[in-house]
Amino acid sequence: MAANYLPYEPQQMMLLPETLQEWLPEGHLAHFISDAIDGLDLGAFHARYDRDGPRNQPFHPAMMVKVLVYGYATGVFSSRKIARKLHEDVAFRVLAARNFPAHRTIRDFRALHLKELSDLFVQVVRLARELGLIRLGTIAVDGTKVKANASRHKAMSYAHMLKTEAELKAQIAALLNKARAADEAEKNEPELDIPAEIARRQDRLDAIAAARARLEARQSEADTERGRSDDDDQRPRGPDGNPKGGRYSRAFGVPKDTAQDNFTDPDSRIMPRAGGGFDPAYNAQTAVDDTAHIIVAAELINNASDARELPAMLEAVKNALGVYPEQTLADAGYRSEAMFQALAGRTELIVAIGREGKGHRAISDVSLPLTAAMVHKMKTPEAREAYRRRKWLAEPPNGWIKNVLGFRQFSLRGLQNVQAEWKLVCLALNLRRMASMRCG
Repeated sequence: MAANYLPYEPQQMMLLPETLQEWLPEGHLAHFISDAIDGLDLGAFHARYDRDGPRNQPFHPAMMVKVLVYGYATGVFSSRKIARKLHEDVAFRVLAARNFPAHRTIRDFRALHLKELSDLFVQVVRLARELGLIRLGTIAVDGTKVKANASRHKAMSYAHMLKTEAELKAQIAALLNKARAADEAEKNEPELDIPAEIARRQDRLDAIAAARARLEARQSEADTERGRSDDDDQRPRGPDGNPKGGRYSRAFGVPKDTAQDNFTDPDSRIMPRAGGGFDPAYNAQTAVDDTAHIIVAAELINNASDARELPAMLEAVKNALGVYPEQTLADAGYRSEAMFQALAGRTELIVAIGREGKGHRAISDVSLPLTAAMVHKMKTPEAREAYRRRKWLAEPPNGWIKNVLGFRQFSLRGLQNVQAEWKLVCLALNLRRMASMRCG
């Protein structure tokens, strides 16, 4: 006896049209993102198109924002992949409402509205507070290294720059001499487009010279912060300006031979990666509220050290929500006397003095009084109990970004661009978290 299956007619046409919302189950992430973005102020996006007049018909900014945010919230960051998903993925089709922007349109929209997209992060944080998911009782601040959109093989050390510059100059000089040689002497030489060869080497020489200038400018800034000057004759000087003995190993503004610069993304820096090795990367910072693991501040720098970032993170929290958190947890990477002084009276700080499981050097009560006070505070049971929550609170969002969303490398290049993209990533993660908390 033949089985009695439920009806299956792939070619059957619908007699009555369905609403797009019926294509997805109730409570789907796409519905939540659509409703959330409809509640945000997108006036800055619309303002870019108002001056073009009524004849211009771009894609609706709300649709483009929803598609981009949903893409980042589900691990789809490439404009080409998003454009493909608009045809293949039901959730993307529901959000786009039968619009199919090309990948270049998606790419250009993201590039044109980077500031507006990053500003939406603050609106989402305020929305989370309205939903009761942020209370600012305790926050934890942490940093994570995210790979830049740059190749390790497109970088060069300062010493190699000097060597390569000399070689290129010699090659260019040899080619110029060859070009000046008599026609008779060239008859026995292989055919060579000398002007093109000179231009190619000159372009390479110019790129290396620009990279070397960037390294030297950064080193000059670092030396100035250390109290050096360009006329110090490599001799350390005291507060009175007189030499105090010893010599600097390098002249003012001269980088180490191992200092590197990347040609594809000059704003990136060589930073250590987990598991060993080094990559061109950025240092991404997050401040996480303990109520529902919502990221309340997301900043990014191109310095591997976290030591100066805690005041900036807390100012970002205050700018977004109007107040400082009651308590702030941070690891030893944020510790500095200047930081303790800058944040005195703003929030209760609980900052580790040394790495977990390792000791630290003795700290003077005279030269570093605030750091010494934190040493004594971290010995109390209350501080130790509070600090135990730091890892549970600060590190999961960074893990979700890298392992759940799959965001391990920036799509954009340049410090300002990746700062905006980092906020877009954190915005998308917050909305995903808010959707799951609401369903829960």
